[in-house]
Amino acid sequence: MLRSMYSGVSGMKGFQTKLDVIGNNIANVNTIGYKKSRINFQDLLSQNLSDSSVNPMQVGLGSVTASIDMINTPGSLQTTGVNSDVAIMGDGYFVVQKQQTNANEAPEAYLTRSGNFIVNSDGQLVTTQGYQVLGLDPNDGVIKPIGGLEDSNSFKINRLGQVIEKSAEGEDVVIATLGIVTPENPAGLRKVGGSLYEMTATAGGNGSLGGFVGNQFIYDTNIITTTQEANSEIASGQVEMSNVDLTEEFTEMIVAQRGFQANSKIITTSDEILQEVVNLKR
Repeated sequence: MLRSMYSGVSGMKGFQTKLDVIGNNIANVNTIGYKKSRINFQDLLSQNLSDSSVNPMQVGLGSVTASIDMINTPGSLQTTGVNSDVAIMGDGYFVVQKQQTNANEAPEAYLTRSGNFIVNSDGQLVTTQGYQVLGLDPNDGVIKPIGGLEDSNSFKINRLGQVIEKSAEGEDVVIATLGIVTPENPAGLRKVGGSLYEMTATAGGNGSLGGFVGNQFIYDTNIITTTQEANSEIASGQVEMSNVDLTEEFTEMIVAQRGFQANSKIITTSDEILQEVVNLKR
């Protein structure tokens, strides 16, 4: 069988995956906090035909997907005017957790750039899916869900990420500071859907945001820090939109389409050659 036919198949598979990545990027062009993906290819194998010449005589056997990377460039900010909406200006991710039913188990914690938070009926700052937003408690220095809020208009969040409420005397009281995680390798985070990312060992550290002290899980304040330590700032009343560039995506889509067509032409041509070989017997 002709090598070119299998090379064409590998090329078509690669460009199909590229179209899948592009399609997902375009579908999330208006998703808050979404980070686009990029696919990279590399040659698959090369078969040695002969070592009789000075230089190796090799024939390539197609291409394969090398990686699908997440691009962490910042998206544009959109002003909403909602007190609970926040965006990170700089590096870092917010930390959220699923509400725990058993305090002795490790919580399901995730990272996100989507800062369209709301205040639930229990006075907690949560995501639209109900995940609790974590922050640093100024009283005991522990990372815990941000609560104690009356409604979305009873507090403000400043550029340092401090959640401030008015006391009965009319004074500003800091009740929490938004927790921020800055992975060493953000591209190593694992997407789990819902604009959430899971911390992995590839992203940095041991892939965990904390550990057990006795029977209680404690978040590590060396991993979950504040905006000051992360050299970032918080924009209140704004959200970060997707970093997808439609012009770039449509250009890449044209390239992928033409690449797919070219590889299909290789298969067609190879088939015609094989047909000629079969017809030699007639």
